[in-house]
Formats: sequence, structure tokens, C-alpha cells
Amino acid sequence: MDFNIAVLAGDGIGAEVTAEARKVLDAVGQRYGHTFSYEEGLVGGCAIDATGTALPDVTVALCKRSAGVLFGAVGGPKWDDPTAKVRPEQGLLAIRKGLGLFANLRPVKLTPALIDASTIKPEVLEGTDLLVVRELTGGIYFGERGRKDDRKVAYDTMIYSAAEVERVVRMACELAKGRRGMVTSVDKANVLESSRLWRETATRVAADYPEIQFQHLLVDACAMHLIRRPASFDVIVTSNMFGDILTDEASMLAGSMGMLPSASLAEGKLGLYEPIHGSAPDIAGQGIANPIGAVLSSALLLRHSLGLDEEANAVEAAVDRALAEGYRTADIAEPGVEQVGTTAMGDILASMVG
Repeated sequence: MDFNIAVLAGDGIGAEVTAEARKVLDAVGQRYGHTFSYEEGLVGGCAIDATGTALPDVTVALCKRSAGVLFGAVGGPKWDDPTAKVRPEQGLLAIRKGLGLFANLRPVKLTPALIDASTIKPEVLEGTDLLVVRELTGGIYFGERGRKDDRKVAYDTMIYSAAEVERVVRMACELAKGRRGMVTSVDKANVLESSRLWRETATRVAADYPEIQFQHLLVDACAMHLIRRPASFDVIVTSNMFGDILTDEASMLAGSMGMLPSASLAEGKLGLYEPIHGSAPDIAGQGIANPIGAVLSSALLLRHSLGLDEEANAVEAAVDRALAEGYRTADIAEPGVEQVGTTAMGDILASMVG
């Protein structure tokens, strides 16, 4: 089968890690008889430099006509002015809205070979395999904001509709049916009115899934339990800002942000797939970035947008095998362990898929 993939490498190490993800996809194609073609688009800081906007219209059009979107990272010191009218991060927020990407999936599955890479005790980490489903197009990041009283007072508005909550909670419940059948809805219903709506709506949706073990948890309690008993979670569903914070916390369970993928999904098959790490300008161009998060993101692309489960499993198995055989990039290498660079790790993973 032939598939056209949009590649938005973005800034910093984005181009380096997406190149390795493409390499692994090509190895999948050779093994399973698929052809992947790639079309590149601008987003983030590089798009600002070239067009004056963080997300050109042609990039959105490219994504809409593609089977899936492979995304790198945006941002860097060159554009790091919080008062600037145009910022790289605006491109990421805009593409989520423009493509209707309402649910962000971030799996955190502990690889046995890396159990010592985390600062958490191995006995606490053992068995960790969770999925955070983050609502992506509502909440405080998209609500009304501004300054008043001579700019001495600032406000950001968290706003949610029942429909926005329902669709993301329903997706979480559907995903849980294929996992261990547990969903934890996270909010701040003891303080926030938007969270009370969230909890009411989530409770109503959960009633449609009697086979799911469903619970509510306050966000501060969830933050503590992620460190104390991470293996007790299966699927966590939460709002935009809470999900942003909790998933970065959860990434440390795996030892490095460079390890973890994500999928941002729309109502249909279209999705955007990106590692959860940023553009890492401090190591860009040095050839030492960890491409595993991007490679695992390509596995999510295979599974969710292309419906190629066997191929996705092969990519994930290749990552497990490479780590089990001792291959390490700088961010996950123990002292004294030989390190491989970005390109070498991509070559290793591609060979293990093929």
C-alpha cells in the first residue's frame, strides 16, 4: 500500500529525529510491502523566518491531504521572546485547532532494560504501563486572555463545554477497552467550576461503559500517585493544562523525555505524531539527540492513522530489542556505557525492523 506522510520537522533537533523516524518507516515499508512518500512543510521558528507566520496556510493544506503527520519540535533561543507577537509555539497550537486534533495520547511504558535510568526506585516502577489522554483544543490554553489596569493585572480563562469533555472521555474509555479496562479522570473539582462540569460529564459518559473501572482523582493527588504508585494507572484522561503538566512528570518515570512518543488525534483517521521532547537547541546539530521518541511516534502513526498494527508492533519490538542489547544514546546511557549517536541509533532500529 502507498501512504503519503506530511513531515513537519520544525526547529532544533526536530529535523534530526524525524529523519530517523523516516528511516525506520522505510524499513517497515521494505519488510511489509508498503511505500511511504514524504512531503515536507514549515512550522515554528523556521516558518516565521521564511514566511512571517508560525503556521503557513500551505502547511495546513499539506497536512489535510496526507495520511498522517510526522512532527518534530518547535522553538529555540532565536525566537525566545515572550512578548513577541509571533512565536513558534503558536504554530503548534494553531495546527491542533486547524486539524481538529482534540485528543493527545501519551503512552508511558517502562522498558525493563531502562528501569535503572529513572530516579524512581525500580520496585516502584515495575509494571508501569499507562496512557494519558489529554484534551487538546480547549481549556486555559485557548480561553480568553489579556492584561488590564495598565497591564498590572493578567488573566487566562479556562473554559470547557460538555461536548468537548464528552468526546475526550469517550475516547479514553474506548482505548481502555483494549487495555486493562481502567480509566482515571483527573480534575480539580473541589475548586474549579470548569472541573465540576468535567466531572459531571465524565460520570455521565462512564455510565455507558459498565465494563470499565472508572474513578475520579484530583490533579494534585494524581501528581503524587504517579510517583508513588505509577503501575496502578491504566488510562488517565484530563484537561489540556493538567495533561501538559502530568505527562511531563510521567515522562521521568521512563528516565528521559527523549524516549516517549505522542499522538494527537482528530475525529477521523488523521493524526499528528511527535516525540514529547522539545527542540533541545543546546544539542541541536551535534548528532547526539535520542530519536527513539520520534521512532515510537511513527509506530503510533502506523497504528492509529494507517491501521497497521503488526507494523507498529514491529517498530516497538525493535526499540525494546535495541535497548535490551545495550544500545544507548547520551541521555539514557549509564556511566561507562558506550554511547551511539542519533544516526547510528536510527540505523540500528531500522535494521531490527527489517
